[in-house]
Amino acid sequence: MLKTLRELSSEDQIGLLFIILFGVLLAVTVSALLVTLQDRPSVWIKRYERFKRDLRAVWVGAVVFWLAWISGPVGATLLFGIFSFLALREFITLSPTRRSDHRSLLLAFFVVLPVQYVLVGNQNFDLFSVFIPVYVFLAIPVISALAGDPERFLERNATIQWGIMVCVYGLSHAPALLLLNFPHVEAGRGAFLVFFLVMVAAVAQITQEAFSRWLRHRPLARQISRSFSARAWALGTATGGLAGGLLFWITPFKLPQAIAMALIAGGAGTLGEFVMKALKKDAGVAYWGNQAAVTGAVGLLDRVAPLAFAAPVFFHSVRWYFKLSP
Repeated sequence: MLKTLRELSSEDQIGLLFIILFGVLLAVTVSALLVTLQDRPSVWIKRYERFKRDLRAVWVGAVVFWLAWISGPVGATLLFGIFSFLALREFITLSPTRRSDHRSLLLAFFVVLPVQYVLVGNQNFDLFSVFIPVYVFLAIPVISALAGDPERFLERNATIQWGIMVCVYGLSHAPALLLLNFPHVEAGRGAFLVFFLVMVAAVAQITQEAFSRWLRHRPLARQISRSFSARAWALGTATGGLAGGLLFWITPFKLPQAIAMALIAGGAGTLGEFVMKALKKDAGVAYWGNQAAVTGAVGLLDRVAPLAFAAPVFFHSVRWYFKLSP
């Protein structure tokens, strides 16, 4: 059966994937609606409201991925560029900055972000890999110093740099997967890698949170999260690896390679979400884009944080292991 699936054309495979994806989402949505018709305690209702918000986000993500597929590499790159812009705005809104940081912020939003995605679109992988962590990280403090405001200088610059790193650098690696060319593999199959990455990161994160609630083991860092434990993280990562193994037929990977790459992506994504929880604790908010925020994308950074960490690790692992060129 798996051999038959791998022999399908790209169009047939992606059609089958979307039928499965939207079919599962429709079944879950209908089941959730039927459950609401029953009398439930107030605690359950609160959990259902949270589940409904998460389900709505999954629906939006599925539709967005479908739009990215039909619009091709250029459309997908533009789409992720918009995500980066909204996520960075959400991050900066809840971060400590001063009026003297406006030049650095203008540089981040209107120079760094578009240049990074242009480098991705032009397949300048060597330059796009170092543009932000080398050139931009050195340029930001220079621009800030020229503003003449030394108060909390290091904190302010580190905040802007970290926002760029997560929201722009991390997310830009997802559309870069569209442009990888594997030897002896049909061209234009990069979208399957994006699908593989998104599904693995999502499955690992969701199952890690579920195991955190069920297992109730000693947390690794109680001040950051009372539910994040080593066992829950390991089980979530393992479940992401299993999901990657089930999806290996859409990738250029063999089964062991797919599992290994999924473990890398799932582990990185769940750890990234844990880091973002620490940042939210520091900012004093329960989630990015809370009611005190004025951004237009409420909670977007909460949704894409695992992907922002998993994408660069997954991209460079794949490119290094298979010795790929653009």
